[in-house]
Amino acid sequence: MSLQAAAEQRGIPCVLMRGGTSKALFFHEHHLPAAEPARDALLKRIMGSPDPLQIDGLGGSRLVTSKVAIIRPSSREDADVDYLFAQVDIERDLIGYSANCGNISAAVGPFAIDEGLVEAREPLTTVRIYNRNTDSILVAQVPVQAGKAQVSGDCVIAGVPGSGAGILLDYTGTVGATTGHLLPTGQPSETLLLENGESIEITLCDAGNPCVMVAAADLGLEGSESPDAISANPQLIQRMAEIQAKAGQRLGFWDDWRSQDRPGLPLLLSLAEPASFHDSCGEPHPASSMDVRARLIFLGKCHDSLAATGAICLAAASRISGSIAHGLSRHEPASQQLRIGHPLGVMEVGVSLASVNGSPEFSLLGFRRTARCLMAGVAFVP
Repeated sequence: MSLQAAAEQRGIPCVLMRGGTSKALFFHEHHLPAAEPARDALLKRIMGSPDPLQIDGLGGSRLVTSKVAIIRPSSREDADVDYLFAQVDIERDLIGYSANCGNISAAVGPFAIDEGLVEAREPLTTVRIYNRNTDSILVAQVPVQAGKAQVSGDCVIAGVPGSGAGILLDYTGTVGATTGHLLPTGQPSETLLLENGESIEITLCDAGNPCVMVAAADLGLEGSESPDAISANPQLIQRMAEIQAKAGQRLGFWDDWRSQDRPGLPLLLSLAEPASFHDSCGEPHPASSMDVRARLIFLGKCHDSLAATGAICLAAASRISGSIAHGLSRHEPASQQLRIGHPLGVMEVGVSLASVNGSPEFSLLGFRRTARCLMAGVAFVP
């Protein structure tokens, strides 16, 4: 089939990338309309939203496959490329830019190298990424071979078949990026009053993306429920949405929590102590293989795996005494990693907290992901 657009259609160059356990269409910014309303309308049309199947677009009918990355060369001295992440809703006519996606972030470095935005240096190329969503700097260490991002390797991540070249992402520069503080309210845990009169203990933390953390037991959950089971429970989803909306009001994201329906931020993490479980593919994971279990809620649905930025925030909070994450985690005191059980397996996050002039500071906060280009071509829209 010719890649020339027909008279009734417009062609937009793009690249389909897998980053971690997500997929996104990557665009050079100069290929998109400059005006936001026109750009947003175009991106939603390319994805095929709103439609639960996204049948007339390139989206995959799941939030993890309905994502967009917009890339441009950076004018900042501390960055090589600027990266704007967009989450395209599936059932609603919405596109959001309030949060970053850690999984898609893993594909930004390979895209920048393969597209010639960053000079390839073997065997490892450092790509400094300015994330416009969170106003923060990410640093990716990308394996390179023959002038292109390396694909093959021995890095294995839960939720992705096979192995690939491990890309190290450093998230230490994202602590407090949205609110200015690791603990935005200054408290490791606090009480939130729900409309039914119930009080629930929460932790508010800001690293990677701001999150509100709740014990699974306080939500009536065991901790290993499937994403589909959680998403199909409207009463539970509504209760979680109320927690997110009220937490967002406490963080100053909006004036009235009632104005928010199925918020994106703060992400909600339902946490439980380690226990044996079978992942979504039926593979067993013993309690000894993890330090904590997590389920993540975003835009009114349970994430199919675990948003990498949510994992970063959880790892950071796990080192803060008095937080819900710290209380439910079972990591060794000297450990520099947090192993998180999620619907597709177990994810490891590197984390090490130090005290600098009496304030908490992370010397290590990051993870390894794999990424690769799946397709390069032209997307057509009527």
